[in-house]
Amino acid sequence: MTDLLTPPTPIAAASLDVARRWLSPDLVNHSVRSWAWASLLARDEGRAFDEELLFVAAMLHDAGVASHFDAHEVAFEEAGGAVAAVFGAGAGWSPARSERVREIIERHMWRSVDPALDVEGYLLELATTLDVRGDGASRWQEADLRSITARVPRLDFGRAFDASIAAQAARKPETAAVRLHASGGVAAGTAFWDAFAATGS
Repeated sequence: MTDLLTPPTPIAAASLDVARRWLSPDLVNHSVRSWAWASLLARDEGRAFDEELLFVAAMLHDAGVASHFDAHEVAFEEAGGAVAAVFGAGAGWSPARSERVREIIERHMWRSVDPALDVEGYLLELATTLDVRGDGASRWQEADLRSITARVPRLDFGRAFDASIAAQAARKPETAAVRLHASGGVAAGTAFWDAFAATGS
């Protein structure tokens, strides 16, 4: 698991540094777990993907709920995508690659992503759905779920993220945050992960 949690490139490592500087510890750990879930799913499904691109997307996908990047009217996934695109440009990525990371982040809030369209978006959408809502856990091996959550703890992620999504939904009624808030998915995910942890104690 040490290799899995190690950024795959220097640019990927820089995105983790950015996340640690500007995001809360809860969000940083969520981002790292999302990368781990996505990577493990790709391994188990035999899917090739761009490791650096997906790592950066995972680190910055929720930047739009952080106070320094929260846009008043723009959906948080669009704001996070913009942050990641700017990061990519600063890292020397081509305009096309910077655009790709933006697409991946915006698509993580879709109901589903076709892997034939966007394999990194597919992996991130399922990984974040697992981490936030607890959905689709059967896609992963239980030992992997326990190993990652032990090494990258949830801290107060459920409560803090639920409050963030409620605020996003209230201020931005045309965005996907409304759907997530109305579904009670974050609270359900917290209950799922609490129960999962309790069964392993």
